[in-house]
Amino acid sequence: MSIPPAPLHIADLEAAINFWRERAPVDGSGALAPEVAALAEVYGAMAHAGAQEVPLPALPGPARSAWLAWYETLPDTPCIAVCSTSQGDEWCKGCGRSFTEVQHWLEMDPAQKRAVWRRIEREGTALRFTARYAGRAGAAAAPH
Repeated sequence: MSIPPAPLHIADLEAAINFWRERAPVDGSGALAPEVAALAEVYGAMAHAGAQEVPLPALPGPARSAWLAWYETLPDTPCIAVCSTSQGDEWCKGCGRSFTEVQHWLEMDPAQKRAVWRRIEREGTALRFTARYAGRAGAAAAPH
């Protein structure tokens, strides 16, 4: 079994835009950084269409490059080294990923990984979200 393709969520585009806005603020001429402009064009089209998701391959080259550069600044895995799938659980009590997601994590593309991150953050039930494991999760926390 493999992980199905996943589109990019508009919240991730917004996070990438904010990352680039902090990194390259508007200059005196009012011009946006190229990364912000590329991502904002996609974001605006999505907002206008009422779309919440877009396939990663559908992003124009500059927007895709800017999104991937933002993505590379995030922790790769939600793992906190408390893996219950190794004990036979279908869902890891430590990170909240399914056995299949843990098994295929290295094969997943950035959009698939972000979809998993969004789900486990939305659910908030894994041990990584408890005070006891906050230190371990802090090193692997993703932006909300």
